[in-house]
Amino acid sequence: MPDRIEARLGRDHLTIMGGLHEEGHTLYLIGAAEPGFWTHLTSNAEWQDGAADPIDRWSQRVLTAAATELGAQPVFPFGGPPWHPFYRWALHSGQAWESPVRLLVHAEAGLFASYRGALKFHGTLPLPEAQPRPCDSCADKPCLTACPATALTGDGYDLPSCHRFLDEPAGVDCMNDGCAVRRACPVSHSYARLPSLSAYHMRQFHK
Repeated sequence: MPDRIEARLGRDHLTIMGGLHEEGHTLYLIGAAEPGFWTHLTSNAEWQDGAADPIDRWSQRVLTAAATELGAQPVFPFGGPPWHPFYRWALHSGQAWESPVRLLVHAEAGLFASYRGALKFHGTLPLPEAQPRPCDSCADKPCLTACPATALTGDGYDLPSCHRFLDEPAGVDCMNDGCAVRRACPVSHSYARLPSLSAYHMRQFHK
């Protein structure tokens, strides 16, 4: 069954980023399959029409269509309340953990972990194989010292300081290429996420 799901998701450059069993159901967490996700997404109508929330609207359309074909229920991290517990689900997925800076770190996406939604199936289907937490073998832990504003460290996240820094000339690098802490993660380096995708998310974050 997971191979069939992956094949269907692959048509939209999406992939299973972990799964869990909960209350008689199987939840597969869905995220971007890189490389190619951003180029594919921005070629779609939701990105071209100029309306708000293009990524969420695209995610809702394509995952609803996939769920219908696969016999699942689509679940999204947006559109609440109620809000679905994606962070908790991720921590129980065998593929993601709390990093030293408390952001989610994923076995393949590193600190670029992001979920476009989930597919919920009735019954207990096979889960992706659990992976080792990459931070346990990361000797240098560059995420702890990468923030140029020292706003995101092992002591927590100073959100106002982060926003102030992004308004300064020194913050251009983070705005154009993405959060320096997320980029510092060694696992993030192999994920092939384009800077233009990170820049879009930074613009949404720093409105």
